[in-house]
Amino acid sequence: NERIMGQSNKALHEKYEFRDIRRDEIEQAVRIEAICFPPNEACTYEHMAPRIENAPDLFLVAVDRKTRKMAAFLNGLATNADLHDPAGANIMLLGLDVLPEHQHQGLARELMEQYKEREQVKGRKKLILTCLPDKVEMYKKFGFKDHGIGDSVWGGEAWHEMDIVLE
Repeated sequence: NERIMGQSNKALHEKYEFRDIRRDEIEQAVRIEAICFPPNEACTYEHMAPRIENAPDLFLVAVDRKTRKMAAFLNGLATNADLHDPAGANIMLLGLDVLPEHQHQGLARELMEQYKEREQVKGRKKLILTCLPDKVEMYKKFGFKDHGIGDSVWGGEAWHEMDIVLE
């Protein structure tokens, strides 16, 4: 099984470039967010732009090597509590976006694996996220623990709080 994982991983790296986001990709990120999330949940340009300006290193993008266009991204903010703190021990994941035509080939898992490794190297302790009930199983497969419904009422929904300890 380890060898097979290695193969799919290699195929993904041949197809996609994984890196921090660039400031000239703000519009692409906002467009992908609008495709991947319903309007009440999608992050708007006004919210996304300052995050990209201030913390591009907390975005991990997958760029299609053929088209040079962004196919997917994962983003978060560093925190010790609720506010962004670049030296924070935890990362609050804000969105995992994969365009429909790039789904079902392990891209979400690969983004998450790389993000975990990258942030662990930076000394982060934990990745935290909230998700709707239909995504809980996927995040469990990525190694996250479900802590049940949390306090967030973002978009008028009930959100599960999940986390993974980096060690």
